[in-house]
Amino acid sequence: MLNIADTLHRWCREARPFALATVIDVYGSAPLPIGTSVAVDQDGNAVGSISGGCVEGAVYELCQQVLRDQGAPQRARFGYSDDDAFAVGLTCGGELDVLVQRIDPAAQPHLGAVLAHVVQGRPAAVAQVVAGPPGLVGSALGVLGHGVATHGTLNSGPLDRLVAEEARALLRTGRTARVTVGGNGDGCPEPLTVLVHVHASRPRMLVFGAVDFAAALSQAGRFLGYRVTVCDARPVFATAARFPYADQVVVEWPHRYLERTEVDARTAVCVLTHDDKFDIPLLRLALGLPVGYVGAMGSRRTHQERLRLLREAGVSEEQLAGLRSPIGLDLGARGPEETALSIAAEIIAHANQGTGLPLTRGTGPIHRRPVAVS
Repeated sequence: MLNIADTLHRWCREARPFALATVIDVYGSAPLPIGTSVAVDQDGNAVGSISGGCVEGAVYELCQQVLRDQGAPQRARFGYSDDDAFAVGLTCGGELDVLVQRIDPAAQPHLGAVLAHVVQGRPAAVAQVVAGPPGLVGSALGVLGHGVATHGTLNSGPLDRLVAEEARALLRTGRTARVTVGGNGDGCPEPLTVLVHVHASRPRMLVFGAVDFAAALSQAGRFLGYRVTVCDARPVFATAARFPYADQVVVEWPHRYLERTEVDARTAVCVLTHDDKFDIPLLRLALGLPVGYVGAMGSRRTHQERLRLLREAGVSEEQLAGLRSPIGLDLGARGPEETALSIAAEIIAHANQGTGLPLTRGTGPIHRRPVAVS
């Protein structure tokens, strides 16, 4: 639902009832991920898309029906249909499970509070029950930021706390995902499936080395939605004018900056200096941090020498296995722009557990099934 947060926030402020159709599961190839929503208000206004056009008409009609009936949430599956593919199926061959429910903002003020947080760019999550006891399906709990504050309730304090813990864990990783809770008598005797919609702060890309490759990579990182910092100890090179796409340019020894800055499991660390006096203390620190990606530029000979020096500095073999060096995928890249694309492609593949191989050489679904958390 957070893909249409601006409009939903406005409808909530206007106390305008609407039907919300949300992708709660995906099978095979599908154009949009779980958590994507369409909403329809009582005047027939629609916003959002869940399939890129394949099943929007059928979903729109289901939303209108739910609004008219004012009944319990409805669940529907849309898959490929040989007879009527363009009308009710996905031409890409996948299947979607969709939950459609009526939202009355006056009765659910917590949703508007969470959406306000999202439109202001602050981290927030909405935990939506998508399977379980009928009385709970469609209910939602909001979590603001990474603190303890919650908005709304499911049905009990223990259950609320359990779901909120899962939502906070996903907020820390920046992932929207399904989680399974309960079924063990601990505040929830029956198992629940909860879809946690996450709006997280932008992930960070830390680029060390104020070189031409860093300028191109900062542009690629900005395009991918990263908050990009370029850091170099040399003030003559580390200037905002040389890196217009960076959100921040820092003049400091790289390892000292990394020691004091905030990182998380989504942070990408890209070391482009290939200068031992910068690289070794920086990589020694980076490989021990809970970041998502650490890559270093240099030839294969440089890489072997770098490994030797890192071992001498006390870096373990397990930590060295996490170093992506030479940095980037083998695209035959030449020059800063192509090299930046190579690095960005590796970061994407690493984050999504992709192979980096051409799709023509694969046989399975193009879009991987989201990993469930339990």
